[in-house]
Amino acid sequence: MADFKRIALGLVVIFCAALFVGCSDDHEPQKALTPSEVLASVSWETTNAKNNKGENVVLTDANVANFVGFAYFKADGTFTMYNLDDSPKMHGDWTVSADGKTRTIIAKDNAGAVLFTRVVDITVLTKDEFTYRIYPNNNDKSIYFDIVHTPTTHVEPK
Repeated sequence: MADFKRIALGLVVIFCAALFVGCSDDHEPQKALTPSEVLASVSWETTNAKNNKGENVVLTDANVANFVGFAYFKADGTFTMYNLDDSPKMHGDWTVSADGKTRTIIAKDNAGAVLFTRVVDITVLTKDEFTYRIYPNNNDKSIYFDIVHTPTTHVEPK
């Protein structure tokens, strides 16, 4: 009978401990980020490119080289981009569509005049990867390159 009481007491202690741990505030659900918030939450580095066959493309390939570098999208809707050697590439304004399917950049010169606008299809947008698709010929959607970016701790050059 004494063994039964010890087992019962042990089970009660385990049950109470499980309740205590289960009620911890550490498991509150995180607020889902909008696509724009995801893009602005991380600094990005181009780490890969893939062609329409899924094959890796070297980042120096003429089809993708202009899209390679570090990108810093700020929450205020501005961006700066640098080449991998930290030389300035471009700056301006950016947006992501509410559905997260496209990103638009408006590149500007130092006086604020618009140089060009580029809209790209987003294929992946998470805190771990940002990939967009470019088409060498906008009239032929069968040939494309996916430009893959991953988070970086690289400090934005000044």
